Amino acid sequence: MGTSSGSNINHQHMSKMLPPRQQQQQQQQPPGSLQTSLSLVSSDLHMLPNAQEPRFNSDKIHESPTESASSQETWPTVDAVTAKKMVNGKTENDCTDQSVIRRVSSADKITLRDIARERVDVISEKMHRLPDEFLDELKTQLKTILEGNGGSQSRDEFLILQKFVQSRSDLTAKTLIRAHRAQLEILVAINMGIQAFLHPNISLSQTSLIEVFVYKRCRNIACQNQIPADDCTCEICANRNGFCNLCMCVICNKFDFEVNTCRWIGCDFCSHWTHTDCAIRDGQICMGPAKSGAGPTEMVFRCRACNQASEVLGWVKDVFQHCAPAWDREALMRELDFVSRIFRGSDDPRGKKLFSKCEDLIEKMRGGLAESTSCRSILIFFQELDMESSTSLENGEGGGLVAPQEACNRIADVVQEAIRKMEMVADEKLRMFKKARLALDACERELEEKAKEVAELKLEREKKKVQIEELEKIVRLKHAEADMFQLKANEAKQEADRLQSIALAKSDKSEEEYTSSYLKLRLSEAEAEKKYLFEKIKLQESSRASQSSNGGDPSQMLTYSKIRDLLHGYNIPSKADSQPNDRHGFRTNP
Repeated sequence: MGTSSGSNINHQHMSKMLPPRQQQQQQQQPPGSLQTSLSLVSSDLHMLPNAQEPRFNSDKIHESPTESASSQETWPTVDAVTAKKMVNGKTENDCTDQSVIRRVSSADKITLRDIARERVDVISEKMHRLPDEFLDELKTQLKTILEGNGGSQSRDEFLILQKFVQSRSDLTAKTLIRAHRAQLEILVAINMGIQAFLHPNISLSQTSLIEVFVYKRCRNIACQNQIPADDCTCEICANRNGFCNLCMCVICNKFDFEVNTCRWIGCDFCSHWTHTDCAIRDGQICMGPAKSGAGPTEMVFRCRACNQASEVLGWVKDVFQHCAPAWDREALMRELDFVSRIFRGSDDPRGKKLFSKCEDLIEKMRGGLAESTSCRSILIFFQELDMESSTSLENGEGGGLVAPQEACNRIADVVQEAIRKMEMVADEKLRMFKKARLALDACERELEEKAKEVAELKLEREKKKVQIEELEKIVRLKHAEADMFQLKANEAKQEADRLQSIALAKSDKSEEEYTSSYLKLRLSEAEAEKKYLFEKIKLQESSRASQSSNGGDPSQMLTYSKIRDLLHGYNIPSKADSQPNDRHGFRTNP
């Protein structure tokens, strides 16, 4: 919130004007990184995200009675969040061009309800066996449910899943450490109702996801502060699980990425932030004294967190002076509409003039008035209000001279207000410096750890390279041994074929020798038998001759004649003719 228009220190508390973001995050971010802090510096409002995340009612998170444009959680575009990648710097392009699709058996398949109901270690073990394509499909199913395109059916399914998750007592920081990465992302997305946790380009650490799930870290990915932020001990920060006073609305509990706008209004005392729409709807912006119990009534914002009142007109003036030159036509008309709605019920003369001026400029811009002209007109109007306020202070309320004591009192009040706000700014800057130093130390430690990991990976790579070379040498040696054994096997085969041919030749020769020996034996037996028969015949012929001379029996003579003819019919060779031939046809000696 800005100071009153009559103060000369309206620029010393600019950090209190910023909508809910951490001031130090904006200072620490390098050029080109994701802008997460709402500031009063020049910004292109065309780059503001329009895509909104669905946010369902939860028993643990208070929701506003009605949804308005200011109470929707919105997320940056895909191009903006590419800075929030994995710590190792890998992007989706580092993946292989072709994914290997493996078949998943029905026993290994799991559903979103299984993840919401079953034990963490059981589901984690199953998910480690599943391919990445199946896990991505589960995330896509949950994204579809969170988008709410299926109407009441999607909403009912989400409420069932969220009931399963929020009714479990075993989902603690200790048990979630053993969860699979995709399992943890799905559980956090179900519990928070935010599909950004499933986005491939937004990858938080396992510890951060667990802290978000147990309401110890802000669910706003661009904020990621520990809760309660700044160790705030107010009733709202203490009693609302997951509430972050740096980026969330005190009334509706939601956040977005609007910057340099009147859409957010902050408290000068506790630095809690509220959507302007929510404040108007709940009557937090109303007529009253800017200082408790003193001063004229004007349009003020009464913070729900600390119940302190902060004037509104000075805040609107500071926002326009620092941000209006960078707005385009649409943004300027939207901001003028916000201011018109804020001062619609104002009874203060300056508030009435501002309301009339905004309505007049909106009508003229709809009629074709250039935004640059409208911007100059509204800034000149604020300067005129400052001049009128200064004149009224010099002349007093009735236009007369101010008493010296009253003038001194007013000057003392202004000085005390300035000192108070300077002290608040100093405290805020000190907290910012401490946080920046802690963040820098954490980054340096992380860089050292990463350098050690890189050195270890290089050493491991060298070891693997040496092992690969040794394995290649062994493979080449084994190939040489295989070639040598193959050569010896071929030689042995040739030798076996030669020995087999020799064995066959010797077998044929031995068979022929056996046949020859057998025939010789048979011939010698036949020759002996022939000799015996001839001797017998001769003996019989001699006996027959003697008998014939003595008048032998003619029938006996006839029998001997037949036997002799029979022997001649067999044609038994003589001894010279019965000698066998060798295998070459030459006659052998007996």
